[in-house]
Amino acid sequence: MSGTYLGMPAFPVAAATATADGRLRANLTHATRTIRGKRAAAVAELPDWAALRAAGAAVKDRTLRHLDTYLTQAEEAVTAAGGTVHWAADAREANRIVTRLVRETGEREVVKVKSMATQEIGLNAALAGAGIRAYETDLAELIVQLGDDLPSHILVPAIHRNRGEIRDIFAERMADWGRPAPEGLSDRPAELAEAARLHLREKFLTAKVGISGANFLVAETGTLVVVESEGNGRMCLTLPETLISVVGIEKVVPTWRDLEVYLQLLPRSSTAERMNPYTSMWTGPGESDGPRAFHLVLLDNGRTDTLADTVGRQALRCIRCSACLNVCPVYERAGGHAYGSAYPGPIGAILTPQLRGTASEVDASLPYASSLCGACYEVCPVAIDIPEVLVHLRERVVQGGPASVGGQRVRLKPARGHAAERAAMRAARWALDRPGVLRAGQRLAARTRRLHPDRLPGPGRAWTDTRTVPEVPAESFRDWWRRTGGGRGAGA
Repeated sequence: MSGTYLGMPAFPVAAATATADGRLRANLTHATRTIRGKRAAAVAELPDWAALRAAGAAVKDRTLRHLDTYLTQAEEAVTAAGGTVHWAADAREANRIVTRLVRETGEREVVKVKSMATQEIGLNAALAGAGIRAYETDLAELIVQLGDDLPSHILVPAIHRNRGEIRDIFAERMADWGRPAPEGLSDRPAELAEAARLHLREKFLTAKVGISGANFLVAETGTLVVVESEGNGRMCLTLPETLISVVGIEKVVPTWRDLEVYLQLLPRSSTAERMNPYTSMWTGPGESDGPRAFHLVLLDNGRTDTLADTVGRQALRCIRCSACLNVCPVYERAGGHAYGSAYPGPIGAILTPQLRGTASEVDASLPYASSLCGACYEVCPVAIDIPEVLVHLRERVVQGGPASVGGQRVRLKPARGHAAERAAMRAARWALDRPGVLRAGQRLAARTRRLHPDRLPGPGRAWTDTRTVPEVPAESFRDWWRRTGGGRGAGA
């Protein structure tokens, strides 16, 4: 996975800066609380939500177990429908394929549907390096692009911006990318949306190449599915002469009947709607309308390595609804940029270190970007146990161990900065394996309890900045049990 946000520090450093930004915190708090309240109401309307959630998880798990079969089936179906399938092992290969396909059309501008996969691989920058300008057409993505910014939310990339900031961005930057903003533009949502509509309409009507991702790929027919709320996706998918879709290999679902489950789970979990205003489906190029050429780029970029991890692979169930972000107390305070990845929030904290590895300081810090409260698991529509994977990845960071990298089994080295933690855990294991040593240690701790500091020194200082050191009892449970005969003696 390319696209580490260049220059981003490890999560603790980035989060410390973000949490000091009062305006950012106010924007995030208002937006996330509003979204999660609406989502809760939408989910409560379905009496079989728990069954749908279980079905969504089961279909994904079954698909992942037989992913090679379904991908081959999807390739055959897309090819039979007149499309061309390309396989990309990593971000560099995917960018090279897309760049070549655009160049072959002779065009130097493309319009894009909002796509996490293209953000993941840094496609816009790769196209710019080849002299090709990519225009984001999702309203929030447009705001981010015009502001030379980075997305900070899966569903609402500009969630960190308020209306006044958006007005200023439109007024100052729209002219650099095409039609300028109207004179006297206010921060009223209707006016901002109209300015974006007029700006983008020119791009839709002139662009010859469209680029998209896909929410789902139905293997049995080779049909791709994009769900969205604004209609910009429909314009990008139907008006250009050439359509290029970059799709992660985990997006495949076996049948249309399986797709039915996710078209109920996704809108309620993401936009709190009963169904998406626009659900676009296409199978190959069009004959009388729509693109005349269709290319599907199937992207691995660390996904088969993730699949090889029996605990971590559940992250590949993700349908990018962003429900976990909206309930996460860490995300609400730190914002999306602190994660240093196209995937912020709880799902980013488990997906990014698996796609990119844990060698960098940023990626090694992400499994710790959580309080392990479990709220993310409770709202996940496909029941990803994010806390379980976080703990699993923390062990990988501290201990290293076997993993799959580039399709090869290797043994990872422990990340730097955890030597004291490893030593402490080894000492604890040694003591817990020896009852006599454990008993002596407990008695020593009890007898010296009045000398214990209120704050820990050294590496423990950060822990006690926000916590109180537990008070050691006068006697251990073992000694109490022996003295009272299991609670039956006097004084019990």
